[in-house]
Amino acid sequence: MCLAIPGLVCEILNDKRVMVDITGVRREADTTLLEESLDIGDYVLVHTGFIIQKLDPEQAKEDLKLWDEILSS
Repeated sequence: MCLAIPGLVCEILNDKRVMVDITGVRREADTTLLEESLDIGDYVLVHTGFIIQKLDPEQAKEDLKLWDEILSS
């Protein structure tokens, strides 16, 4: 089973890489699978280091709350 995790774009590194904050951990992520452009503050769905979807901010915040509950169990 594979999981995609919501994250917050916190830095644009170049046209194909961004830095994403995922539950307080910053990781580089590849944007080549995404057709949309990204800005700092956008929420995205990250799977194995690739951004696969831009997320609605409200939905992303709800998803992050669920992740917090899962990780704190």
